Amino acid sequence: MKKFMDKDFLLETETAKRLFHNYAEDLPLIDYHCHISPKDIYEDRRFGNLAEVWLGGRQPDGSYFGDHYKWRLMRANGLDEEVVTGGADGLTRITKFAEALEMAIGNPMYHWCNLELRKFFGYEGYLSPETASEVWELCNDKLRNDPSLTVRGMIERSNVAFIGTTDDPTDTLEWHAKIAADPTVKFKVCPSFRPDKAIYVNKPGFVEYIGKLAKSAGKESLDSVSDVCRALEDRLDFFRKMGCRASDHGLDYVMYRPFTYEEADAVYQKAMAGEILTLEEAEKYQTAILVSLGRAYHARGIAMQLHYSCLRNVNEKMYAKMGPDTGYDMIAQTSSGAHIAALLSALDATDECPRTILYSLNPSDDDQIASILNSFQSSEIPGKIQHGSAWWFNDTKGGMEAQMKALANVGLLGNFVGMLTDSRSFLSYARHDYFRRIVCNLIGNWVENGEYPDDRKALKKIVEGICCENARRYFEIEKT
Repeated sequence: MKKFMDKDFLLETETAKRLFHNYAEDLPLIDYHCHISPKDIYEDRRFGNLAEVWLGGRQPDGSYFGDHYKWRLMRANGLDEEVVTGGADGLTRITKFAEALEMAIGNPMYHWCNLELRKFFGYEGYLSPETASEVWELCNDKLRNDPSLTVRGMIERSNVAFIGTTDDPTDTLEWHAKIAADPTVKFKVCPSFRPDKAIYVNKPGFVEYIGKLAKSAGKESLDSVSDVCRALEDRLDFFRKMGCRASDHGLDYVMYRPFTYEEADAVYQKAMAGEILTLEEAEKYQTAILVSLGRAYHARGIAMQLHYSCLRNVNEKMYAKMGPDTGYDMIAQTSSGAHIAALLSALDATDECPRTILYSLNPSDDDQIASILNSFQSSEIPGKIQHGSAWWFNDTKGGMEAQMKALANVGLLGNFVGMLTDSRSFLSYARHDYFRRIVCNLIGNWVENGEYPDDRKALKKIVEGICCENARRYFEIEKT
């Protein structure tokens, strides 16, 4: 029997061990998509206790922020919301979380949490109801006293070279500017452009958001679709000056509806007047904005990320109480594949298709995504159109393996840009270690099974590429 989570954790063969320890383990991290706070990075926040950094929860202003992966596990174990995200004391919350985690055999959260305890706090045991108090005391002591366990310290000891945050077009990027001007920050932090609120013409708050977008672009109002597109491009130029490498679209589904700008403008006028739109009308406007943005991304060398097939906020009572991003979302079934192809084709027709990364929350879309890619590749860069890493509910050992096997089956796995945290936690960089072990084990098994030669030079290039160098090249991140 193997020891739990030893140095060869998840590495089943000698080849896998060699690939991980020789090539992957010590590479810098390119975390090109996440949801962490640039303000916390600039201020070098020091968390007061383990519950604060690990669980998060209700904030002083009544909003909620934290790791909703953990919140979902705690709710699944029958815990009251006061323990999950509310006002219960920290030790109680960690103990109750430990009770839930103990039941999470087969869930990646079990591995992530124990990897984090090892990597950041040097705890060689494992979290359980019996060890919760010991873990609480150890971690709290280090959080309060260890100089390497501030936010910047956590990032530095994780060997992070680049962080791409997620930011609304109206954001002032104040904290990014302060980080960029601070010579003591040893890693690069850049904004990513998230224009969802300008796209969802049929969702509450659209009219108010357009007013906010106008103000951020220095306009009195945005009177047409063309005005909206220009305002978004103005903000995109500002983001680019601040180092933006990527956009991100969190879509329920990817839409493509043939349109004219006159039709899209008529829809916009109806929406701004408070009139109800049909689905066809909404999609014409949305397609017009997506096409306009796609061209703008291409002109500025910015990658377009499309996340889709998520049904958000499905528990209406809890959404009304807690708001979005609190752990009440699910996998959706959509027919986005043909629309993605139509969108990329429309952009490619004028040679304005940007670098694009496709992520579906539905794992049944893996093969479809992998088959889309090679219809739109170009000589601009190897792997211009990417199958994004296993996302959210697929961010598991099996999900990662399935995504990479689908890509390998019909594409070039060696050009894959690899892992991102997509996280709200500063401890989640341990997930890159998890991913790298899974990559090396998958490739190692192919080699040991005689499906790929033990070509050390080629294997080094593939492993280092997937784990770091492909993303560095794709997002044009300089080595330091």
